[in-house]
Amino acid sequence: MNYEDKLQNVSVLGAAGKMGSGILLLTAVEMADMQLKPENKGKNFILNAIDVSPVALTGLYGYLKTQVKKIAEKKVVQLRGMYKDNSDLIENSEIIEQYVDDVLKLVLFSTRIESTYDSTLIFEAIVEDSDVKVKIISQILENNKRDPWFLTNTSSVPIDELDSRSKLNGKILGFHFYNPPAVQKLVELITTKKTNKDLIEFSKTYAKNLNKKLVPSNDFAGFIGNGHFMRDLLFGIKQANELNKDFSFAESIYIVNRVSQDFLIRPMGIFQLMDYVGVDVCQRILQVMSSRLSNNSLHSELIDKLMSLGVKGGQNSDGSQKSGILLYEKGKPVAIYDPSVKDYVHIESFRATVDGKLGKLPNSHKPWKDVVGNKQKDGLLRGYFDELKSLNTLGSKLAKEYHLNSKNIGLNLVKDGIADSDENVNTVMLTGFFHAYGPINNYMD
Repeated sequence: MNYEDKLQNVSVLGAAGKMGSGILLLTAVEMADMQLKPENKGKNFILNAIDVSPVALTGLYGYLKTQVKKIAEKKVVQLRGMYKDNSDLIENSEIIEQYVDDVLKLVLFSTRIESTYDSTLIFEAIVEDSDVKVKIISQILENNKRDPWFLTNTSSVPIDELDSRSKLNGKILGFHFYNPPAVQKLVELITTKKTNKDLIEFSKTYAKNLNKKLVPSNDFAGFIGNGHFMRDLLFGIKQANELNKDFSFAESIYIVNRVSQDFLIRPMGIFQLMDYVGVDVCQRILQVMSSRLSNNSLHSELIDKLMSLGVKGGQNSDGSQKSGILLYEKGKPVAIYDPSVKDYVHIESFRATVDGKLGKLPNSHKPWKDVVGNKQKDGLLRGYFDELKSLNTLGSKLAKEYHLNSKNIGLNLVKDGIADSDENVNTVMLTGFFHAYGPINNYMD
């Protein structure tokens, strides 16, 4: 069965979720583009959008319609070629409307797992729980006679574990999109020795057609991206705990978040990133990693405490940030949650005092947005970190410690066989996390 045949009947599990909706959008557009090829005239393409929540599926329709229209507007010249034989379509607006209709007609919305039983390809983007994934996959295999392939979006569960427990015999691989899938260019590809070679080739073609950058990760819990991020987060929590001896809890969190963002020139601080991913998601990933790796330090009492108090972070349905350990107004952190008082402490009540103790940023500092796309980025970073090394302030001290630990995490990912090269680690953090520089560098040597 060739690439296009495999995409004639597809299902997305967890289609209304944060990741599933993006995967559904990208796949719907790819399938529609194939269906509009002259050689595919008469072929039926079906995309099942499956989720447990009927309310969420209703919202998913609106999301798809809006996003497909945006995509159509950007490729209207290409669409003119695709609809050249349709004399009824003259204006760009007519072509765009027709394309949106053609994409949406492919999608069947359902809350029933039975919709997967005729699919030859299944994207799995459900809860990060091995038992749940295995249960669902096994049910599909028991009832689907079309020898389906599975692409799992898991960000932490080993692929060999899902393969073995579900008795898939190599018909599954990890295809880990980054959030949001429609925007992010990076996909981590995780295979095993058993992975079907045709499935691997399919996934590479699919990624190429979606204009995604594939980075291979070896099959260890957490893979490269969360392997680095979780350990980076735990170090940030450790720094905050140490600072809490001399500063309040809120001040300590603020310091580490500011150091990891401003002093290290990152798009957001480590605790803001935790909120963005979701405190609950971080907890689950750590649980998966700690139970499958020998390192018993992959645990955070702070995260457990926040979860027990209902502080979860994550995003609202419109993409805006929910409050987590940080409280947000217009997307910006304005307060920090203190578990001991079960309330938020406003940053402005201590910002000036704490910033004074941190010390000024180096004179050569430029914010992340001015560095990340700069053609002279390497020179700017070298000059900045040389100046940072020469300073003896609390902020520079914490930044140097954080930077060195981040580098060591990256080096250990290669040493432990999780990543094949320094370059792969750097690419994941540059592309998937939008860092201005990879963690394995010589800026602070």
